[in-house]
Amino acid sequence: MTQTSAVSLPLTDDLLDGLSDRIGHRFADAGLLRRAMAHRSWCAEHPGNLSNERLEFLGDAVLGWMIADIAYREHHELPEGKLTDLRKSVVNASALAEVAVTIDLGPCLLLGKGESAAGGRLKPSILSDALEAVIGAVYLDGGVVAAARLIEHLFTGPLERAAKQLDRLDFKTLLQELTARMFDAAPVYVVSEKGPDHQKTFTATVVVAGRPVGEGTGRSKKVAEQAAAMAAHTLLTTES
Repeated sequence: MTQTSAVSLPLTDDLLDGLSDRIGHRFADAGLLRRAMAHRSWCAEHPGNLSNERLEFLGDAVLGWMIADIAYREHHELPEGKLTDLRKSVVNASALAEVAVTIDLGPCLLLGKGESAAGGRLKPSILSDALEAVIGAVYLDGGVVAAARLIEHLFTGPLERAAKQLDRLDFKTLLQELTARMFDAAPVYVVSEKGPDHQKTFTATVVVAGRPVGEGTGRSKKVAEQAAAMAAHTLLTTES
């Protein structure tokens, strides 16, 4: 799909209808889908309009719940930790942005002039937030069944691919790949420990290009580093 980066397109009924077709849900209340496209930068220039942030909040919760449900039902062989890894592999800003691109979400976004000119239609953070807002809108419009149908439609493929790569889908790997793309640099982990030998707590800080970008704690160095990598990955994908 081709994403438009700098041109601010009017959100016509045809664009909304096309997006509805691509996600497989016809809205009883088309205003919900329009609101899901409204970034706060556009609302700042058009007072009186609601941004998509509340829908994003709802959609994030619905998505996390339903992906966990699908992972639990479809992968009986996986323990809790691996189920968590599987869910996180598709419920993160980078993965959501990739799904948003497949449904050509960018041209439908309502962005402020500055955000549009700065390439906002391609930003992973904006795309991922808008996709979660769409999920929230579908949930409000059609209920649990409609939201489940949408999520299965959009995420069955990514989940299946992630399950096949689960052994390498850890946040340290994901972060290393991300920092290589963004900074051409590898993350550095600084680990400290405290407590008696039988009850140590480890704290890891991730430093990228000289900047601390994430911190995590755990009962082992490995767990602390994974937690720090997850925090860093979330921060950097949100900023990108």
